[in-house]
Amino acid sequence: MYRKIAFIFLMLTSSVISAQTTIPIIPKPKYLRLEETSPFSITKQTLLIAPKGNLEVQFLKEIIQKQLGFDLATSTTALKSKNSIELSLNPLLKMDLEEYKIEINSNLIHIEAANSNGLFYGIQTLNQLMEYYSKTNSQIPALTIVDQPKFKWRGMHLDVSRHFFPKSDIKKYIDYLALYKMNVFHWHLTDDQGWRIEIKKYPKLTSVGAFRKESMVGHYNEQRFDGKSYGGFYTQEDIKEIVAYAQQRHITVVPEIEMPGHATAALAAYPEFSCTSGPFEVATKWGVLDDVFCPNENTLVFLKDVLDEVLPLFPSEYIHIGGDECPKTRWQQCAKCQALIKREGLKDEHELQSYFVSQIEKYINKKGKKIIGWDEILEGGLAPNAAVMSWRGTEGGIAAAKAKHFVVMSPGSHCYFDHYQGEQKTEPLAIGGYTPLEMVYDFDPIPTELTADESYYILGAQGNVWTEYMEDFAKVEYMAMPRIAALSEVLWGKDSTSNYADFKDRLLLHFSLLDKMKVNYSKALFEVKAKITASTTRLLQVELVAANPSSSIFYTLDETQPTSHSLLYSKPITIEKNTLLKAASFEGDTQKSTVLEQKFAIHLATGATVTLKEEPSNSYKANGAFSLVDGMYGDRGKFGRDWLGFSGKDAMATIDLGSIKKVHTITIDVLSSPASWIYYPKQITVSYSENGIDYSTERSISVQEIEVSKGIVKVEIPSASLRYIKVNAFNQGKIVVGNPGAGEPAWLFIDEIKVE
Repeated sequence: MYRKIAFIFLMLTSSVISAQTTIPIIPKPKYLRLEETSPFSITKQTLLIAPKGNLEVQFLKEIIQKQLGFDLATSTTALKSKNSIELSLNPLLKMDLEEYKIEINSNLIHIEAANSNGLFYGIQTLNQLMEYYSKTNSQIPALTIVDQPKFKWRGMHLDVSRHFFPKSDIKKYIDYLALYKMNVFHWHLTDDQGWRIEIKKYPKLTSVGAFRKESMVGHYNEQRFDGKSYGGFYTQEDIKEIVAYAQQRHITVVPEIEMPGHATAALAAYPEFSCTSGPFEVATKWGVLDDVFCPNENTLVFLKDVLDEVLPLFPSEYIHIGGDECPKTRWQQCAKCQALIKREGLKDEHELQSYFVSQIEKYINKKGKKIIGWDEILEGGLAPNAAVMSWRGTEGGIAAAKAKHFVVMSPGSHCYFDHYQGEQKTEPLAIGGYTPLEMVYDFDPIPTELTADESYYILGAQGNVWTEYMEDFAKVEYMAMPRIAALSEVLWGKDSTSNYADFKDRLLLHFSLLDKMKVNYSKALFEVKAKITASTTRLLQVELVAANPSSSIFYTLDETQPTSHSLLYSKPITIEKNTLLKAASFEGDTQKSTVLEQKFAIHLATGATVTLKEEPSNSYKANGAFSLVDGMYGDRGKFGRDWLGFSGKDAMATIDLGSIKKVHTITIDVLSSPASWIYYPKQITVSYSENGIDYSTERSISVQEIEVSKGIVKVEIPSASLRYIKVNAFNQGKIVVGNPGAGEPAWLFIDEIKVE
């Protein structure tokens, strides 16, 4: 929850550090001052001091053993002359704000806090310092830190339904959260593709629901399957072990039991709780499926029985009940559902979902818990005490906060870590999207639309890791790290001195800790980034930037691989013809980044001025309107940052070629990926003009023609002299029943408009 910064922080300058010194602590402390005294050296003789019964000292002892190989002695008594690390509780510090303080001089590291949470966060700060300064004989500089988090909910999510990960991997994930002072682990345990938690009263939930006959391979669009049985689940003893492990690291585990949608795995085991009685099998495809729980009394009894076994396993205040992506197709055709709507005086199926959620909420409230659900639970009216997790942008969270409901912000634009984080052409396969490290870092969980009083209801935010395209834990690590680090700093609380360049400098130094932990983190930060603009002569200008300013960039334009003997980048590159650019960063002769490969196709509209009637979604805005004429084509297999995406809106573009030109063909690229709710436009129209006022009769292309052309729409026109071109791609609107995302706004994706 948002809190006012303590008075002490208003009196101190945030993060007072020598301009020449980078202290690699993530998240950045509120106040840090380097002291002008000798550093502290951790040796085999260093003594650990803590109050009797303090559990954090054992955690610190284990960290030092792992980091430095020292098995240090512990004591409950301070020895003034002894080189020591002391933990202490100070009731004057702010317990509710999880405040801690570290003071380091040549003889003592002193960590104090009002409670064990604060002590633990101080230990994690010391953990990061130890790793970095272990290279200098563990001489940790003398400093003072006073620190506290801004938000109450600092979370990370993990989907184990699409792909299952054993206990050891879940514990690793929790360790990563603890390292960055995150305090909520949202564990997505059930979905269409697998039920992962043992329920003793309903054993078929795991004997049947935890296993599917095969899994998709490649991207959803390819519709390929591996033919191999897949599954797994956690026993209740496994759950208890993991929850206890998280508690030791001051992390609350919030389970998610999906309802009323995403229920196919449960219905495969118990089809009587559906509208049609089945039969069903555990889903092998990704996406949204029509068969959901039938919200009648028998189903409610079943789900209450399930919750009776789930709730005692998790001491968390909140239980996540999903509530997202629930098609109403079966409910519309179900006599029992229609009778229930009539009996309860409900308006429609959306209010039926709200009725269902309210029944579950009342039951959970009686058990002393609260529910949280995805923002679809707002539809039809929000249950009285429910909290909302806003994923479809921030609008749902804003509406909930204005209605005085607590909110966790998790918009796909900034918090979905299953999106690409680097150049998709060289990245491992992902669902799509583009959420680079800087975008995560720039996220602000408190929307500007909220007043100070309304902002009180923003608990915080979390990153989500959906695992359709993460077949093993190494891929989870790659997709989550280091984006977790960026989000942790957002949630710990940035201030006016916080900036991405400073964060990046600390992260580059911090990577050695992840290396020591053998984390398979993404190296996308090191990639060479290309910024494409139009020159005054309407050619393309390519500006290259490396993550580390001290690196050199070498590039080629002849399709060969770049080496430290290739062309040295020193100024923007002009692209005058069809070209394949390859570039990489080097330190000396050592290549530090993957090779950036970018094809450019030059045509009559390249670099032209483009205006859009409607702006694309922030999630898929690429390089804005210029993306339509930048000579770069979106990857259809790894659709990511090159596409413009419009949610429920039309893409209407006007291109100004700058002068009258002879034109023969206009080619438009559009995309279809129903699993991601991306559909071809229902129609495309093209017209053109010499003066921008009098336009030709529109040429119309139907969705059937678009499908035949597989999204590459080529419009032949009589040889014409023209300057202006209008291209209107009309969105499908609401997705029709029977398709993924039924009832939701369709996405329309468009890229290059080629003029020849």
